[in-house]
Amino acid sequence: MEARKFETVDDLLMIPSVDGRIELISGEIVKRPMARFAHAQVQSGLSDEVSPFKRRKGADGWWIVTEISVRYSEHHCPTHDLAGWRKARVPNPPEGVVDILPDWVCEITSPGHESKDLVMHLMRLQVYQVPYYWVISPENKTLIAYELAGEHYRVVFSKECIAVEDCQRVFIPPFAEQGIDLGYVFGVLA
Repeated sequence: MEARKFETVDDLLMIPSVDGRIELISGEIVKRPMARFAHAQVQSGLSDEVSPFKRRKGADGWWIVTEISVRYSEHHCPTHDLAGWRKARVPNPPEGVVDILPDWVCEITSPGHESKDLVMHLMRLQVYQVPYYWVISPENKTLIAYELAGEHYRVVFSKECIAVEDCQRVFIPPFAEQGIDLGYVFGVLA
């Protein structure tokens, strides 16, 4: 029986850019799901909602980007739907494949890939001590937000946004100060 070869970030970088929807998960290069409208709408909407934090200068600001590869180890380099770094901790924008731990990650589930976001990323980011992790399901119109409490995540927010009256502005760490309009994020508008 042959031992499994764990792929590395260098192996990932050697793949032609034609195969761009790939990532390195626990030593395995995996294909990412094809982009869907509902996924893109939620990703774009949430990016719009956190834009006031991106525009702030100095210590109160954030670097927040979409579709960003983060190298947590030589064998683990996922591409996050959204990730953010506080400017107080990272004063200049990261470059290339980022190897600086994010302060916030948000994953948007895709059909057939839910366990990657709901289990694998949750467990990995907890080990790496990412302070905040959000999971959004466009299909179920739900958002679950986790915050690191010691060595483990705890749920600090969960909401299902089906009807217009369920989709108000919510205040979720680390963006509790501004609030997030869930109706806008999910496209459930009055």
